[in-house]
Amino acid sequence: MNPGAMEHAQTQWQPNRAHAQWAAGARVCRTALSIIVPTYKEAENLPLLIERIDRLWATHAFDIELLIMDDDSRDGTEDVVKSLNKDWVRLVVRKENRGLSPAVVDGLRAARQSVLVVMDADLSHPPEKIPDMVAALEDHDFVIGSRYVAGGSTDADWGLFRWLNSKVATLLAWPFTSARDPMAGFFALRRETFERGNAKLNPIGYKIGLELLVKCGCRNVGEVPIHFEDRKLGQSKLSWKEQLKYLQHLWRLFRYRYLWKV
Repeated sequence: MNPGAMEHAQTQWQPNRAHAQWAAGARVCRTALSIIVPTYKEAENLPLLIERIDRLWATHAFDIELLIMDDDSRDGTEDVVKSLNKDWVRLVVRKENRGLSPAVVDGLRAARQSVLVVMDADLSHPPEKIPDMVAALEDHDFVIGSRYVAGGSTDADWGLFRWLNSKVATLLAWPFTSARDPMAGFFALRRETFERGNAKLNPIGYKIGLELLVKCGCRNVGEVPIHFEDRKLGQSKLSWKEQLKYLQHLWRLFRYRYLWKV
């Protein structure tokens, strides 16, 4: 058995009747939820994303704040957020230490609520799955919106290269976790889980979920199936440079886990 399989218990979460009632808003108690979305030149996607998140207010027992952590896009993002006039949406324009992982970490640290969700802005991650992911936190300390468990899927437009790239990246993460989709950028955790690793975080590249799994000591990982949809607007940020950063990131995590705590 690989070390990651011993370290992390991973299960596919299945809703039970109590969870279904909770998701329908049957509980009087409201869950305080922060959604962190890192952005760079995603102004076209933000109105659509915010509209879909807005629907959660009417159908679920959530108190939501949305933190848009923007890396100084200068593409109209500030005007878009202002025009939507949503008092639960916070825009933070980041001028320094730009990059997806640092943006997410800054957002997690700035979040005010007790449950933390991270997702992309390009509509590849379905906000409609957030209630299932939050409910799954009752039984797990880290929950992934997963493409690779039963019921999960990706767009048919995914080419062989992209699929192979994802699978190889997942294989390389095996020393750290047995989760089926540790590369996912769509995940949920509680504030107290984040605080366990907050001071140790030193991410590089774009795989912040794996960083949190390792540094926050997440041993009980759940995965909720999602359909991962290809972006329709804007351009992908994935590049060979980011893939090289991922290898650097893996080396950092290996040293932290198996050699010394740095």
